[in-house]
Amino acid sequence: MTNEDTMTRAPLRVDVISLLPGVFEAYWAESMLGRARAAGLLACRAHQVRDYTHDKHHLTDDYPYGGGVGMVMKPEPIFEAVEAVREGGPRELVIVMAPTGERFSQAMAQELADGYDHLIFVCGRYEAMDERVHAHLAGREISIGDYVLTGGELPALVVIDAVARLIPGVLGGVGAAESESFVTGLLEYPHYTRPPEYRGWAVPEVLLSGHHEAIRQWRREQSLRRTLERRPDLLATAPLTEEDERLLARLKAESRQKAETADRSAGRHDDEEVE
Repeated sequence: MTNEDTMTRAPLRVDVISLLPGVFEAYWAESMLGRARAAGLLACRAHQVRDYTHDKHHLTDDYPYGGGVGMVMKPEPIFEAVEAVREGGPRELVIVMAPTGERFSQAMAQELADGYDHLIFVCGRYEAMDERVHAHLAGREISIGDYVLTGGELPALVVIDAVARLIPGVLGGVGAAESESFVTGLLEYPHYTRPPEYRGWAVPEVLLSGHHEAIRQWRREQSLRRTLERRPDLLATAPLTEEDERLLARLKAESRQKAETADRSAGRHDDEEVE
């Protein structure tokens, strides 16, 4: 995308409905997101759910019908908060952060960055949100993983950060996000910087050679090696070239050979202990 395309694109608007809006403002003011806001590429606002209550105590939760442990967030303030910021455009989406939602991924981050101009995040607290929020307000439900957190604020920040960095111009350099882990379907290769040697650990010589093709090949091989060793499940769907397939076959053979050598060594050690 050209600089002209970046200039003509409207900023991504993000609204968050939360009981802890200050959490977002602190993060948005820093680093990449802070620069994106200053450059007009990102427009973020966090809204306090309590501002949309109508009782004197500003209650946002109540006991669950049917009994049970914990409190449930009431639907009225959540609906009214979302309705206050909605504009109704075709590229607007209400996202409810929930453990029952779709698992977040890099592909989903790209889809949100490309497909929407206005994202509204609803962050729950307590035991749960009233089911009517999920059934009648959410355009999409997203989970960032199979573990328990105390609220939806951190998951929402994860999604916002992942989406914002895909907006043209946010990262600065052209193609800056294109070679990162998961974007190519593989884990990213190792990175090094100065000094060339630190505490006896040297930077691989190929990276100091200035030989661009050799560096490209090394990086690709390291990316494949890391993926094979740490996330082999990604290889089933990663787009691999014929060169990749050859490299991968060699790396697998090396891995098998190391495993066999380790097994033989362990067997000899066991024999020595028996004696």
